[in-house]
Amino acid sequence: MIEAVIFDMDGLLIDSEPLWREAEIKCFNKIGIPLTEEMCFQTLGLRVDQVVNHWHYAFPDIPLNEKELIVELVNTVKSLVLEKGIPREGVREVLEFVKSKNVKIALASSSHFVLIQAIVSKLGIREYFLELYSAEMEEYGKPHPGVYITTAKVLSTVPERCLAFEDSLNGLLAAKSARMKCVCVPDESMHESPNVSIADLQLSSLKDFGEDHWARLNV
Repeated sequence: MIEAVIFDMDGLLIDSEPLWREAEIKCFNKIGIPLTEEMCFQTLGLRVDQVVNHWHYAFPDIPLNEKELIVELVNTVKSLVLEKGIPREGVREVLEFVKSKNVKIALASSSHFVLIQAIVSKLGIREYFLELYSAEMEEYGKPHPGVYITTAKVLSTVPERCLAFEDSLNGLLAAKSARMKCVCVPDESMHESPNVSIADLQLSSLKDFGEDHWARLNV
């Protein structure tokens, strides 16, 4: 039986992935790393420090201050979110549906906590979540399952009784590695990927989730 539902954030609840790409291209190009939009998909769903490490490793001859770059990336994304962030289709509908099931609801994101707070405030959905948890508190970010395992513990349940909602491959791998059931609403970069098949349910939009799906998963 499902005791808790845990939502990812970036790309699932808010259309923030284009904003992340915009911020990454701006910040990395500024220091001489020629990042393109296509290249950004390589790090989709990763924690910001993992993104920085990825490109630092790819371009080792270009000097950078990792801590300063992380702060600049987070602040740039936050500004973009506050300026033009919009919810994904079906966000409030799915949150209302899950709320009606009287289960615990949490958010578990790779983003820094300051960005989580900004986004849930921007979308006006803070009231739905019993807990907000950031992978910045974990030793490893997604696809490591730590963020999901800890969130389940904070909710006083076990991963096997949790349902996760994800949009990225790294997030899907994290949820399944934590032994959770997972609904995947794939990012555009995953539409043709056979890896989505590991999800317990694949949907094209959050608004499509309903009673039949809940009954099928809640066993």
